[in-house]
Amino acid sequence: MKNSYSNISNFNKKILEKAIKKLKNKDIVGLPTETVYGLGGNAYSKNSIKKIFRLKGRPQTNPLIIHYYDLRYVFNDVIINNYFKVLYKKFCPGPITFVLKKNKNSKIDSKAVANLNTVAIRFPKHKVIRSILKKIKFPLAMPSANKSSKVSPVNSNDVFEEFKQKIKLIINGGKCKIGIESTVIDLTDHPKVLRPGIISQNQIEKALKIKLRKSFKNKKLISPGMMKKHYSPGIPVLTNQKRHDGKSAFIYLGNKHKSKRKFFSLSKNSNLTEAAANLYKIFRLVKKRGFMKIQIAKIPKFGIGEAINDRINRASRFK
Repeated sequence: MKNSYSNISNFNKKILEKAIKKLKNKDIVGLPTETVYGLGGNAYSKNSIKKIFRLKGRPQTNPLIIHYYDLRYVFNDVIINNYFKVLYKKFCPGPITFVLKKNKNSKIDSKAVANLNTVAIRFPKHKVIRSILKKIKFPLAMPSANKSSKVSPVNSNDVFEEFKQKIKLIINGGKCKIGIESTVIDLTDHPKVLRPGIISQNQIEKALKIKLRKSFKNKKLISPGMMKKHYSPGIPVLTNQKRHDGKSAFIYLGNKHKSKRKFFSLSKNSNLTEAAANLYKIFRLVKKRGFMKIQIAKIPKFGIGEAINDRINRASRFK
């Protein structure tokens, strides 16, 4: 991907070293993952965590996901259990986040976990972030690289549009393959999915050989992605729409509408994985084209469709 922004760099050995130096100096770096782009900072550094929250305008009650290369440093920060061991072996590295009890000796800054006794951890798969995590001796706190409650970024230019020169280094790792955030599962008690993602509840149940508990509303946010308003393109979003109102952007599955001026297909083949990968890209495109409202046709709720519906329902909470 070509870019004309001075703070976006294509990944190579020199940029790897530059990113590591910045992270060691408690700076924040825009980094690609297989899900969405993130703002990476030293999870053990109070200064780094402060910078992340300030950049995003993120509520202090909303904890961050802590990213690791593998199990090397995990034991210092969380208490693992058999559920975690099974799911780690099956799905990691990959787009799944685990909420576990915090180790009392953990060096993770308390504000990174919103002063909770739990930690959300993930092992990302993208080669860029893994190259960095492998060479540093601390995990990265890394929320999505967007202003709080807004649409997550799926390429390096999206990150620049959010923060301009406020981030001195954004690494271009291409378009994110998955395009929506990771599945989040709470493993502090009987497992329950807190945020759906491309790894479905059915897949997790098969791996664990149990039925997951229903996720009840929790007053405390123990994981990202639980806020009522999230993923918002900044204009009203109407869901389960049957007819176009003639002026709004209409998002749908399939290839029914030949006009591309007001109609935007998430997937011409009605492929839900492709639809998820295109959702945030289309949200941003619609906003750039000056539409004042988005209508979204009904999206099936099975498999990854559950995750897509979660994102668009939270995006529809405009006010």
